[in-house]
Amino acid sequence: MPRARNVPATRKRRKKVLKKARGYFGNKSRLFRYAKDAVERGESYAYSHRRKRKSEFRQLWIVRINAACRAEGIRYGEFMHGLTKAGIELNRKVISELAIHEPDSFKELVGKAKAAIEA
Repeated sequence: MPRARNVPATRKRRKKVLKKARGYFGNKSRLFRYAKDAVERGESYAYSHRRKRKSEFRQLWIVRINAACRAEGIRYGEFMHGLTKAGIELNRKVISELAIHEPDSFKELVGKAKAAIEA
């Protein structure tokens, strides 16, 4: 009795992995044996970095807000504390965009935060 091999399924599986490995350097883009490892590693990094991206953007926004606050003579922590005391509920993304694109509005926010801290 001849040996049963599921060649179409195997070829399809290998082509799927090699398609994902396009653009990789050397054997990783050409040979299934190496492409399989590279794709698996790449997908695991993609999964974890999709979650990590959120914290990295938050860090970026905080750095931008801090730089803009220092120019106005107030620390980041004091500024955020003043905003919460004043009842202003803006997220860090919006505040950083204000600091970059609308400095006058940001100065008003700083003024309100300073006033709330003093009161």
